Amino acid sequence: MSNRLIRVATDVGGTFTDLVSCEIDQDTGVASAVRSHKANSTPPGFQKGVMDVLERSRLEPEEIGFFAHGTTMVINALLGRNGARTALITTQGFRDVLEIGRGNRPDLFNFHYRKPMPFVPRHLRFEVLERTGYLGDIIDPVDLKQLAAVLEQLKSMDVSSIAVCFLHSYANPENEVLALDYISKECPEMACIASHMISREWREFERTSTTTLSAYVHPVAAKYLENLNDAMEDVGCVGNMYVMKSNGGIDTFSSATKSPINLLESGPAAGVFGAVELGKQLSIGNIISLDVGGTTAKCALSMNGEIQITTDYRVEATPTYPGYPVSVPTVDLVEIGSGGGSICWIDDNGKLSVGPRSAGADPGPVAYGLGGTQPTVSDAHLITRRMNSRLFFGGEISPDISAVEDAFRVLASQLNVTLDEVACGVIRMADSNMANALRLVSVNRGHDPRDFTLIVFGGGGGLHAISVANELGINRVLLPMNPDVFSAWGMLLTDLRRDYIRTRLIPVSKIGAAYVRQQFEDMKNEAIAEFAKDGIPDHELTWSQYVDVRYRGQEHTVKIEVPTDRLDKLALRQIEKDFHAEHDRKYTFTLENPVEIVNSHLIVYSPVAKPALNELLSTGQSLDDAFSESRDVNFDIHGWLTVPIYDRLLLGPDMEIQGPAIIQEPSSTFVLWPGWQVDVDKFGILHACRIESQED
Repeated sequence: MSNRLIRVATDVGGTFTDLVSCEIDQDTGVASAVRSHKANSTPPGFQKGVMDVLERSRLEPEEIGFFAHGTTMVINALLGRNGARTALITTQGFRDVLEIGRGNRPDLFNFHYRKPMPFVPRHLRFEVLERTGYLGDIIDPVDLKQLAAVLEQLKSMDVSSIAVCFLHSYANPENEVLALDYISKECPEMACIASHMISREWREFERTSTTTLSAYVHPVAAKYLENLNDAMEDVGCVGNMYVMKSNGGIDTFSSATKSPINLLESGPAAGVFGAVELGKQLSIGNIISLDVGGTTAKCALSMNGEIQITTDYRVEATPTYPGYPVSVPTVDLVEIGSGGGSICWIDDNGKLSVGPRSAGADPGPVAYGLGGTQPTVSDAHLITRRMNSRLFFGGEISPDISAVEDAFRVLASQLNVTLDEVACGVIRMADSNMANALRLVSVNRGHDPRDFTLIVFGGGGGLHAISVANELGINRVLLPMNPDVFSAWGMLLTDLRRDYIRTRLIPVSKIGAAYVRQQFEDMKNEAIAEFAKDGIPDHELTWSQYVDVRYRGQEHTVKIEVPTDRLDKLALRQIEKDFHAEHDRKYTFTLENPVEIVNSHLIVYSPVAKPALNELLSTGQSLDDAFSESRDVNFDIHGWLTVPIYDRLLLGPDMEIQGPAIIQEPSSTFVLWPGWQVDVDKFGILHACRIESQED
């Protein structure tokens, strides 16, 4: 009898909670019975939405052997300022690092500009005598008497979480370890996180910010994961429990709780990883992913099947606001407030705007009939009839079209345009916002979007895909199966992953390869020990090696891959050569300056069995069998066109559809514009390509 395992992934978004499940034959790796379900998200107790969608799935919890979870809980706690009351303990003389920050001002000529307010106010920031040199030598051990006095003050200040960040502890965390042990012994009721647990990368402001943010969300994250774990155990689930991290990998609940800031972009990272894995199975290396949900749209770029990772991520950053730096490995993505629930409004200058405010799940768009009065992007799609009102919200809601029209008439009156014009204008603005976000991850980073395939997903991805591709000159667009739950599907493919980064300035021309090898060996030994605590032996681990390289005197670095099989003088020369080439590609110039390594970056994986794509069974039906009806649809500059509507669930391999047309399924719609053609592959994936004879 074959060895089968039920795998489940849940993704909590701002509007919906998604679930994808499959049954894996562990002998062959073949996945069968892939199913998906949705339920409303339930803020602030998001675990209830998870249990609701699990109940909808009708899976037997005791048969679940693998459970992966993506959550917006951490980012919501930061954006909503509802984390724990947090104190910061740092090196004497560095109390105001969070206040000083960086001198760069994104809004240079705004005389009313104000720096971001620290999450930890000054009266909760304390100093103790200790000092570590930049090379890791202990100059002064931590003064435990001073630390004891600080803790006595904190006990009377209603503090529930402590961040510890000492100068140069990235080079040697000995003083932080001593302080952490002492705090844990004297104040066991307080959560405590030290910077070396989160980041071993230099830059005091960024490292202090990251540590304080992690401490700020730690009690909230720990409680959330504990509640979810208890709820799963209460219904009989005893399988392995994992949570999606921002770096594109999963980790155990216990490990994630130690550094919850790594869950910052949990759900979006899963979608990016899913797109990359889909590309690998289809032999497509260069991908731009676009995830259009109810609240936001997220996009990312991957080259040659590799996810782009950054440690220069910022919460709440905008073109005029620096936000809060987070120095942990995070999928390099851009997120904008432009989703299906984004509210359409008139600004103070009388201009139409879309987002970033969202109607969310409650009250939701006007069409929901739950009290929403402000029109949204989803409502605009109903006005243009690109979206089938009978399939709105999977057919579970009968939209109030008259209320939607009334809401848009208010906008139309203010703008002195027609109802159709304002609806098309709303969609056009949403498309433009998404296209601009895609430029940030492509053109602004030295990539030509025409060299990439656009993979779209999320409930609204198919509605905007071709419009965005037209604006960027992209010639190929893919819509996967079950696009509305694609991020959850991506979690089923995700390996356990942990990143280890160490800062040490190493001039490439003066260092022996043995020193760099030792850097990576030390990190590998640390990784092996950590994975062993979770019951994962070293023979199940694989790894990749990178170095961050710069010209001496530069601020920025470029990440270069390092071979794992050999690291000798020849490899170092190749690293330098690759750096020059990559720097020229990204910044269009090279320098004669000496080259130096700044960071060594080790990525360690524990691979999991991945479900393969299921091939469609040939039914012998023709395209005519998938035809549902003809409908008048507003295609903006093309006007109202009578177009065929196809049921995606009835499409078979090798079928072709020429635009204009609409391809719909219960929870997603694909708008095929004139000048484009769709081909259905053997997996049911829609491949949309520009028709050359009609190419702009």
